[in-house]
This record gives sequence, structure tokens and C-alpha cells, in this order.
Amino acid sequence: MTPELAARLVKAYDIRGLSPQELDEPAAHRIGTAFARLTGAREIAVARDMRDTSPGLAAAFTEGVREQGVAVVDAGLGSTDYLYFVSGRLGVPGAMFTASHNPAAYNGIKLCRAGAVPVGEGSGLELIRAALTEPAPPRGGLYGARREVALLDEYAAHLHGLVDLSALRPLRIVVDAGNGMAGLTVPLVLNQPQLTIVPMYFELDGTFPNHEADPLKPANVAALKERVRAEGADLGLAFDGDADRCFAVDERGEAVPASSVIALVAARLLADEPGAAVVHNLITSLGAVEVIEESGGKPVRSRVGHSFVKALMAEHQAVFGGEHSGHYYFRDFWFADTGMLAALHIIAELAASDGPLSRLVAGYRRYQSSGEVNVTVADPSAAVAAVERSLGDGGARVDHLDGLTASFPDGSWFNLRASNTEPVLRVNAEAGDAATLAALRDQVLAVLRAAEPAAG
Repeated sequence: MTPELAARLVKAYDIRGLSPQELDEPAAHRIGTAFARLTGAREIAVARDMRDTSPGLAAAFTEGVREQGVAVVDAGLGSTDYLYFVSGRLGVPGAMFTASHNPAAYNGIKLCRAGAVPVGEGSGLELIRAALTEPAPPRGGLYGARREVALLDEYAAHLHGLVDLSALRPLRIVVDAGNGMAGLTVPLVLNQPQLTIVPMYFELDGTFPNHEADPLKPANVAALKERVRAEGADLGLAFDGDADRCFAVDERGEAVPASSVIALVAARLLADEPGAAVVHNLITSLGAVEVIEESGGKPVRSRVGHSFVKALMAEHQAVFGGEHSGHYYFRDFWFADTGMLAALHIIAELAASDGPLSRLVAGYRRYQSSGEVNVTVADPSAAVAAVERSLGDGGARVDHLDGLTASFPDGSWFNLRASNTEPVLRVNAEAGDAATLAALRDQVLAVLRAAEPAAG
């Protein structure tokens, strides 16, 4: 494989590309060999999603592992958080074959060490990338064994053990699985007598015939919102393709921001463990940070990205962590992300309240948010520097934890950070009212466009 293709395929947090054009079975075989040597483990767990290329890629990876004398635990079809469960439960490294929310033409691999510890840039993926451009090592002297396990019921039982579902009031919940792995896991986890589940697109289909399994795009949750209203449902839930992310819709068919979910779950967990740390990425709403503090927790600010959040959670033994992208991490789930556990907390909190979800989360929405605005630039570093210079001595507090963050005395702030994969700057801003937000956002965008004629 050429260094250019290896660099395109092995990203900062996982392996992902067009399949089979970029990620084919010989590449998966080579990655299996490299991962076996990287971990030095005696056994590695493998799971896969419903994409058409996943069985062949997983089988090729398995052969690469076994040829190094390492055994394979074949966990079969499952969500990414199921693979994390298997890794944590058995104490073995794992590989999940999925391209998450990407379209059907893609596939990928998410890797973790024993106990669901992430493998990313700086913790092993750079070695996998290098291995793809080098000659394959010789086969080991022994051929590793392969055994199949079926742990989905144990996965569901583990989640049930973390959230008290004994006092649920009747709730009607519409769930959009997006033809992804939630179609397999939701019936196991949400099979409760007081819950009426209205399924949407539960058929496992890696061609995604109804919509992309990416709930971050508004078009992909439009049908869910409409169905929630039509059913008179209490809640709507949408999952991405590998079902490790969860998105909520209230009874009016309005999206519940991830920051509100972070606030809700943090408050629940801190009620049982006041003083515990909660990790949030730096573009989480200030309202969620305030709720963490008001609930007696210690907010810990992180860079964007699961490897950074998980590392800080382990360092601080944080009870919970959350990101704006719908990733929610739990100490009692090996610090790994699981959208299904977040969904259980939302359901339990809603069931314990005497009102609708919109009222329950209203107190968490304290600021106006721009959402993420992407601006294409020719030179991201120069554009960020121009924005920082434009701040002058206007009283902004600036830091560079992840790109450029500027916070102002009135509580408003913006963050400007570069994409890992394309010449794009991501702008997020927040303020106490819509007019202040619009002025702040437009100020940043005007500087970017003046500094970068190629911006668009």
C-alpha cells in the first residue's frame, strides 16, 4: 500500500475508507497482523456491523491475527458499544468493523486495547499506518484458535444493571435505527413492559435504503420527528449506523441538544456521587457545565475526540463524559461510549418526572448556540491567526486547548478548530441571546473570509 493511501485510510481515531477501493480484504489482513503484534495479546475480540463488506473484512482481519499465533473471539454482529462490552468483560483487545455514520460505500475498523481502552493517533494507530506500507512480517510458529461467543444478552443485562428501570411509568417511544445495529440491540435493551417501542427502519441493511445513518444531519431525523408527533409519543430516539451514538427528540418533535443530554445524565449520576468529575469537550454548552457545577460535580474540559475524553476520564476517574456529537462515556462501562446507556438514563429520568421531555430539559437550554459552521480555507493556521489578531485587547480570554477558544465577559464564547481530514475550519459559538450570538458568529466569519479569499 502506498504511504498516501495509508495516510488517507488510517485517521486520527480509527481506520476508515471506501471499501473495497481503499479498505479491502488484503489491507484488513495486514491490519490484523499488525494489531496482533502491537497488542501482544493472547486473544483478540472481533465484531462487525451489517455493511455488505463487513463479513469479508472481519474474516481477513481474523486470519491476519491467527497467523501470528493469536486466538480470536468472534463476537459476531453487534454495535460498537457491544464490542466495547466484550473487550471489557473478557479483558481482551477488540476490533469493530464499521464505518459508523458514513454512507454505504465506506467501511472501517475501530480498535481498542483490553478493557475498551482506545487506540488512536499516538497510542498505536500510527504504527498500524506504518505497517501498511511495510513488507508483511513472517507468520508465527502457531496458528491461533478461533471461538464464537454470543454475549448480547449479557451486554443488555449489564446496561440494565446500571439504570434502575423498576419504577417506569408507561412511555411511548419512537426509535429510528436507520437500518443500523440499533435494530439488533434496541429490542434487547428496551424490552420493558412499560415501554411501547415504535420501530423505524429496524431491518439490518448496510445499503441504508431509507436515509444515511447519521442523525447529526437534520434531514436524517425529519421522519423521526414527524413520526413522534403523529404517534403522540413521549420521546424519539435515533442511533447512528454502529449505534454507539444516541440522539433524542422531545414530544413536540424538537431535537434535544447533546449538551442537554450531558446535563441530564450528569445530574443523575452526580446525585449518587456528589463531587465526582464529569468530562465535557470544550464546545459543550456553558449551560451543561453550569448544571455539572450546580449538581456538585467537577467539570473537566477536554479537546474534541473520544481518545482525549476517555484519557481524561481515566485520569480523573470521572463518572461520566459527553461530547456535542452525541457520544456519551461512562465510568461503569469501561470509560467507553454507549448511546444505549445514555438512552436508558433519558428514559428513566423522563419516567420519574410528571411532565413532558421538553419541560424536563428546558432548564438546561440557557444559551443560544450557532451549531457547527464549516468554512473552507486554503491555509487554516493563517486564518485562525487572523481571527486571534482581530480580538485585540477587547477583554477576551483566549486559550489553545483545541484550536482557538475566546471567552468574553458577558459569557459568550467561540471556538475555531481545524478538521483533521480536510482544509476546513469548524466554528462554534454561544451567547446569552440571539442578537449577541449572530454578531459574534458573523464577526468571526467576516474575519475568516477577509483573511482567506478561498473561504466559502
